[in-house]
Order: sequence, then structure tokens, then C-alpha cells
Amino acid sequence: MDTKKVEIKNIEELLRRDKYIEPYETEIRRRRGCVDQWLKTLEESEGGIENFTKGYEYYGIHVKDDNSVVAREWAPGAVAVYLTGEFNNWNWEENPYKKLEYGKWELILPANDDGSSRIAHLSELKVIIRTEKGTLEPRISPWATYTVQPTDLAYGSNYKQILWNPPQAVRYQFQYKRPAIIPKALRIYECHVGIATEKLEIGSYRNFADNVIPRIVRQGYNTIQIMAVMEHAYYASFGYQVTSFFAASSRCGTPDELKYLVDVAHKNNLVVLLDVVHSHASKNVLDGLNEFDGTDSCHFHSGPRGVHALWDSRLFNYNAYEVLRFLLSNLRWWYDEYGFDGYRFDGVTSMLYHHHGIGTAFCGGYDDYFGMSVDTEALTYLALANKILHDINPNIITIAEDVSGMPTLCCPYDEGGIGFDYRLGMAIPDKWIQILKEKRDEDWSMGNIVHTLTNRRYKEKTVAYAESHDQALVGDKTLAFWLMDKDMYTSMAVYSPPNLVIDRGIALHKIIRLITHSLGGEAYLNFIGNEFGHPEWLDFPRVGNNQSFHYCRRQWNLVDDTTLRYKYLNEFDRAMNMTEEKYGWLNSNPAYVTWAHEGDKIISFERCGHVFVFNFHSDRSFTDYRIGVERPGSYKIVLSSDDEAFGGFNRIDTSLTHVSVPEGHAGRSQFIHTYLPPRTGFVFVRLG
Repeated sequence: MDTKKVEIKNIEELLRRDKYIEPYETEIRRRRGCVDQWLKTLEESEGGIENFTKGYEYYGIHVKDDNSVVAREWAPGAVAVYLTGEFNNWNWEENPYKKLEYGKWELILPANDDGSSRIAHLSELKVIIRTEKGTLEPRISPWATYTVQPTDLAYGSNYKQILWNPPQAVRYQFQYKRPAIIPKALRIYECHVGIATEKLEIGSYRNFADNVIPRIVRQGYNTIQIMAVMEHAYYASFGYQVTSFFAASSRCGTPDELKYLVDVAHKNNLVVLLDVVHSHASKNVLDGLNEFDGTDSCHFHSGPRGVHALWDSRLFNYNAYEVLRFLLSNLRWWYDEYGFDGYRFDGVTSMLYHHHGIGTAFCGGYDDYFGMSVDTEALTYLALANKILHDINPNIITIAEDVSGMPTLCCPYDEGGIGFDYRLGMAIPDKWIQILKEKRDEDWSMGNIVHTLTNRRYKEKTVAYAESHDQALVGDKTLAFWLMDKDMYTSMAVYSPPNLVIDRGIALHKIIRLITHSLGGEAYLNFIGNEFGHPEWLDFPRVGNNQSFHYCRRQWNLVDDTTLRYKYLNEFDRAMNMTEEKYGWLNSNPAYVTWAHEGDKIISFERCGHVFVFNFHSDRSFTDYRIGVERPGSYKIVLSSDDEAFGGFNRIDTSLTHVSVPEGHAGRSQFIHTYLPPRTGFVFVRLG
């Protein structure tokens, strides 16, 4: 490939912004050439991206308007393919598929004599594959849109494919449009429908829509990121061992009930993101993609390259034509069919590199990102996905779960980037956990905290968060539990005697969140329940805990009980989001840090014209502490973590104004005086 001829419209902007990328311009152009070649191929062979990304209209099992059935599969390794089920009394030989070109198979079933469909709504189906070895293997179609776990234990634990084709008159019809304007500052509520109930059971889509969405709206979040929607046979995998990519998890309800959830979210002007797992797939054979056509390849790489050693799962062959169709159509499906507004791509680091990030620290320079360890095929797929999605709708949001810091990952396509809108700031929660586990309060490094919160690529947007589902799962603990642990069981009542552990925990919980929210990125994320300091960990029902739901739910009663201190954390979380909504720091340039004093444990910075001040000292108050500001005028506190409504001690008079003094301090032209009690955080806004 002649990389000099590969055109990238605005690559000069990328090179101007980061001089360290200049030596890798040829590699960036080569990568773009791979993407452009696929776009050209698809345009020529498919008549455009539109057809290619709607593979779900071609493949799978479809009941047509005349009630005939058309079924198609891609099974290049199969010798023969059959469709069986309740409709033919499980006589698999009765309905063989016809072999087409390129590994495709097709079956057409005319309507019954009375005009009804041969296959009824909610009837069970199986695809039977005759392998090269002559064996007959039952499979679920990769394009199945509804699969359910059998209730009859004699049947076994494997999921069943069910035809979802309700009568037109009763199908769910969306009542509300997507949000007309996508928020420029995302405040994301990461959630899991199954755990969103107090009951010792799996929560439903309807329960979430009716009971949890009102809570999210009240808290000031404008985006929900729903995890574990794509069907996964093993509940405890948190949705990361996907078996049916086009099926919404039936354990939480029907496809129509998921549509109801999305519709209610849109009614409340919430953006809805789907956690999409295209980095790997479950190794399940009977109810997954693995060995669908009887070979170890089909959708995956054959041999060792097709297996993730740590995850014990299969890895997609992103260079295979029909695999690209499958994955890109999968993204289009969730957008078209269910109305999702964007995606959080899981496991992007694993996709980007042949080593999958295993045993790699990513501290050896740019060669880590532009060398032979990068998986060009996966990188090309991600760039294609982002290009196509944003061409469909520029408002679609994409977030990459990448810990490596790959340059250009969140740069626009026109600059030669991969095109994600955001990446997750994964180092931030790791830093908070490390500090709480390993450091005494007096040993916290203000410089290290600031570095972690500001260490991100300029103009590549980051989602900041203090903790997510990763920190809540068994094997780790939530920040609230790290801070307060067993004292949460005995001392969270507002009438209980003073408890230093609880006082410390509530104070630090608030300021850790506020400094992460205001300094760590261009978007903010919280995991369901952590806004009020949900105690304990998250543990799904499994053999090791006797299939218990005790730790697999959200105890909303804790925050609803006004006699408990959880309400304070909840109110602070709401106030923090509402303050950002009003004064808007997320959608602005990174902060200018004016002060990070190790002895005083004080951090201050300016962002979007506002001033943020934190005292992390465990026992020292400061009177008339100087805070550098650039703009002269009067400043007022609009958010104080020490407010009594947030479980603070009300030591700050927020009605006071702080007039700047025209004298240089901390690299700024002015300074203000303020009182700073220990373990407190404040947002100052300039008046006028």
C-alpha cells in the first residue's frame, strides 16, 4: 500500500496537537488505508454500507407479510443444515436448507393452506448442523432474537431459541423519540437491570423503567449505561460471556419490555447506552456461537489465536467478511430495533493488541501503540464501527473501555483517529482503591492524585469515575465499604453515637467523588447504588454462595429510610450533578491546577471559570487560606461538602462572598481567602 496516497482530511490537526505522533504518520495512514479499503469493498459488493449493516434482515428466521418463513444461515463448514422444532414435531429431516454461495444456506417455508404461518409465535426452534465428520449437532441461530432458559430442569440448562413474532396489533410501539439534543456533558448512571430490585430475585425491565428511572432522573444523571443486556447463559458473568448477540436477556423480560424501558428513558430525556461485548464470545457450543458450523473457526480465529487464555472465551476473526457483517449488523440492530443511543465497547484493550494487554504496562513509549503488537484487523473493525455509526447518526455516542491509552482512539475519523467519542478513565478508580488499601490518610500524595486525575490525552475525551461495577464485584469492595466496612452495619443511623470511622468515610466519599467529577474528565460515571454508598459487594447467585441473591440486589430501603445516613451521600450526589448542570464544567477544557500542597493536603484548581478547593487533611483546619484565581471579582460557594444536608458539620457560611485580592498567588493574578475545615470540598463561582 502506498501510504502517501492515503488521504486523511485533517491529519495536520492531529500532528500539530501531538508532536510525538509525527514519526508514526506513515502507520496512521496505513491503518486508514485498511479502513478505506473495506469501505470501498462494501460499497462495491454490497451496494453500500446500509445493506451490509442490516444483515439481520437477511439472516436468521423471518416470518414475511404473507406468513411464509425465510430462514438463512452462514455456516461455511457445514455439510448440511436443517431447521427443526415444534412446528415439524422435531422431524429435522423434513426441512433441509438449500446451499448457496459463500457458505450461505437458505430455507423457504410457504404459509399453511389457511394462510397462517408454519411457525407460530413463541414456538421453539433448533438449527441442526451436519458436520464434516457426519455428526448432527443442534445449534441456536447466531441471529436469534429471543432465547430463554428452560424451566424444566430435566431439559438441561442450555438456552432455547424461541421465535419472537407477536401479532402486529400487540407489538410494542415506541411512544417517545430519542432526545433531540445529546448532552455535551454526559453524567452517566451505569446500571444492571437484574440487580436493580430489593427483592431476592432477578429484576425486570419493567421494574427498572417504573421504579429506578425516576431515581436516576432525580439524581441529575442524563445518561444511563445498561450492562448485561445481550443474552448470556451464565448470570454471574455480568454479561461478559455473550451467547446470543441479537437477543435481549430474557431473564429480565421480553423484547417488548426492554423497548418499554428504553421508551420510558427517552420520555425522561435520558440518553440510553448499551454495553456491547464484541471483544470475545462465550465458548458455549449448544447455546452460543462457538463451533456453530461444526468447526472451531466460523466466526472466530482457528487455533490458539481464537481463544482468550484468561477469559476462557472465543475471539472473533475481524478480517472475515461475514464476521464483519455480523458484528456491524449487531450494532445496527440495537440502534434500529431497540432505540439505543450509543454504546460502551467492552474489552477494547484486549481487541487492540495481539497480547490482549496481558502482562503489559504500556509505559514503553509510542512504539507500544504503533508497533507489531497492535492487531490491525481489530483496530480496523473498531474504526469501521465508529465511522459507520456516526454516519448513521452523528449523535450516536461511543465509549471505549481501554486501559492502554492508545493515541488517536478518541480522535475523529477525519483526523486519522479510530473515532470513539470517549474512553473510560480506568486508572482513576484503581488509584482510589490503591490509596485506600495501602496508604494512611497522612501519606496521601496530593501530587499523585492530581496527576492521575489529569493524565489524559488532550482533545480525547475521558469518562471519569471513582468506581464502577468492576470495583463493586466480589474480589473488591465499593469505596463506601473500603472507607467504613463493618461500621456500616451498626453506626449509619442518624441517632447513633458519633463514630469517627463513619464521619471519615462519609466525608471522604463525598470529596473523592467531587474531585473526580470536576477534575478527572469530560464526562462522569457512577454505578447503580454507589451514589448513596451502597454497602457490601456485588455477588451473583452461583454454586459458591448456594445460589443466593442476598448480595445481588440494590437495597433502596437504605437510602429511602430518613433515619439512616445513606441519605446524605445520596443528596450530595444529586447536588453535585445539579451544580454541574447549572455551571457546566464537564464540557470545558481541562482544569488549571493552581495548588497541590503535600503538607497542607490542599488541592485547588480552576475550570470553566469556577474554582474548586479540597482539604484532604485528616484533622487540620485552615483559616483565611489563600486560593489563587485568575479573574478578579467576588466569589461564592455554590456547593459545600460540609453542608448539614450532606452529613457535614455546617462549618462554612455559604452566604459569604469572597472578594479577590489583586496580588499574584499560585501562578494566578489574584487570590481569595477562605476557611477550609478538614476533609471538605467546595465549588466557588464568580459572581457577575
